[in-house]
Amino acid sequence: MATAALPNHSTLSHLLTFIATTAGRDKILRTLQYFSRFYSWYLRRANHPQSAIDPVNAIKKQLEITRKVLRIGSFIEKFNAASIALNRKSPADPVIRYLTVGHHLGYGAYLALDTFTVIDSIGVRKMANIKSLQKFGYRAWMAGLTCSVGAGIYSLWKLQQKQKTLDLKVGKGALEARRIDRERFTTIVQLISNLCDLTIPTAALGLANLDDGLVGIAGTLSASIGVWFQWRKTAGK
Repeated sequence: MATAALPNHSTLSHLLTFIATTAGRDKILRTLQYFSRFYSWYLRRANHPQSAIDPVNAIKKQLEITRKVLRIGSFIEKFNAASIALNRKSPADPVIRYLTVGHHLGYGAYLALDTFTVIDSIGVRKMANIKSLQKFGYRAWMAGLTCSVGAGIYSLWKLQQKQKTLDLKVGKGALEARRIDRERFTTIVQLISNLCDLTIPTAALGLANLDDGLVGIAGTLSASIGVWFQWRKTAGK
């Protein structure tokens, strides 16, 4: 009886560890936020009354504000990560290194500008330049995402080139091939997440005519991938 309960206890312990992390909570809230955005769009398209749509919009708004508050100060971590990536000797490939730095700087700038908008979002003080700050923030985020997409595509190309040099008949070659396959899978999943995220600033800046349905489902998929990555990351803790 006690033995049968061990897996459940292990899963519960992992869940508590996951929720205890700021990133874990943010990923869950982000998933709910963008699903609410998609669901609100669906209700409008299905001609549901405004009384049914308003609660969903309210939930979406509150989740957005909650995430903004939770992210206050997190831009410092991103700028620090950019500094570490720039000075780190590994990876030796300068393309990956500088694209990683670009990603951290872009997202860090977005988070820094997003922090300033919290005052307006929670209603403490309305800011006249709120739209300009949001626009600059989305541009910075898009720049960071573009660097991430570039790094993902470049990494896939490097893995393909490396796999061509392996001798699969040799034991070490076969092991290395499996490692490359795992790394390729992770890189592809992250690339999909970044491409989904790109729809958000693209729509916000008016660079493409993307409705809330597409942005909502793309954001939900990206956030779900983030939950999966964070779940794996906390598995060994």
